[in-house]
Amino acid sequence: MDLEASMRKSVEATQRTFNTIRTGRANPSLLDKIVVEYYGADTPLKSLATISTPDSQTISIQPFDSGSINRIEKAIGISDLGLTPNNDGKVIRINIPPLTEDRRKDFCKLAAKYAEEGKVALRNIRRDGIDRIKKLEKDGEFSEDQSRDEQDKIQKLTDRFITELEKHLADKEADILKV
Repeated sequence: MDLEASMRKSVEATQRTFNTIRTGRANPSLLDKIVVEYYGADTPLKSLATISTPDSQTISIQPFDSGSINRIEKAIGISDLGLTPNNDGKVIRINIPPLTEDRRKDFCKLAAKYAEEGKVALRNIRRDGIDRIKKLEKDGEFSEDQSRDEQDKIQKLTDRFITELEKHLADKEADILKV
């Protein structure tokens, strides 16, 4: 049982989710969750186009198939990002407007929600690990002292990853609030 690897993956997944939250700057990872209906299949945007940031306030999307430009534009328009795409027939450009104070606070709340979901995932991994230890103790493979020591190790591991997650949250909040 490799609890540490599972917890690391959980923290990394939460970090990837943080990347989809807008800050005041253009970032291609904002579009990671965008899915486009392409020939009857939901396809991730990054599989359909080259995404770049020519400057700090603009995201440029160059579709591989120019016939998909309207579908891509529609998918971005209906997403919850609140961005308005513009296209010139070949390239879609998205201007990233500066965030208002209220919008920044909303994004901080969203980041806190994602962090809490990450903590719940870590606690679930901890619970599963402790349940396995208790089962081993019940089956006679661990003594009571060994079981308690293993449970303490699992708790310390969980605490370490929760602290790491809180640090990532603080960094993201600072990034969002930076004007």
